Amino acid sequence: MNADRIRLEASWKERLGDCLASPPMQALSAFLRAEKQKGKVIYPPGPEIFAAFDHTPFDAVRVVILGQDPYHGPGQAHGLCFSVRPGVPVPPSLQNIFKEIQRDLDLAPPDHGCLTPWADRGVLLLNSVLTVERGRAGSHQGKGWEGFTDAAIDALNREREGIVFLLWGSYAQRKGQLIDTRRHRVLKSVHPSPLSAHRGFIGCGHFSAANRYLAEHGQEPIDWSLPPRALLKDVPA
Repeated sequence: MNADRIRLEASWKERLGDCLASPPMQALSAFLRAEKQKGKVIYPPGPEIFAAFDHTPFDAVRVVILGQDPYHGPGQAHGLCFSVRPGVPVPPSLQNIFKEIQRDLDLAPPDHGCLTPWADRGVLLLNSVLTVERGRAGSHQGKGWEGFTDAAIDALNREREGIVFLLWGSYAQRKGQLIDTRRHRVLKSVHPSPLSAHRGFIGCGHFSAANRYLAEHGQEPIDWSLPPRALLKDVPA
């Protein structure tokens, strides 16, 4: 990828620019171009591929939630893991996230699934793989994105202290090996998918635990509430 042409938030570009210019990322760029030339539809739209970084600059990160890859249905993915655009039905995994927040913090579920306010409050909503082909979950795994998101996690681990990492499911937990648990708090659970949520995600208490850790380390807790859909700003419907 041509690092000079990539629109990436400045604090992240400073740290990930060399990675963007690396041979694996050049190969990924070539792959994406070839897929588009074949007429394949790629999600999220190009300007939103790096939305997680755009909404949560490096020094603003207080919590990291790691997803797997973007939603592969039309109109769903917009660059933030687990999040969907306002007006799009809330996916089952996100429904379970809202259920746990209600159980843990007594916050009623919102009338939408857009998590942009969390990202703007310091929650890095990062998928391990940043693109996907329409209708084919996991189709861009192993194409190079993992090294790029590893570099992002590594930078946070080395340069920051006191971040809470929420690792849900075995895929996300594999990135846990990059995190120094003496410097950061790592909370692990099964994935919030309906297939596993009731085997430990519901009842995990991660949202209150994250806030306790942040408060104990002199940081502002996360406001996990979400405004009604009608009050969301600057998010395309």
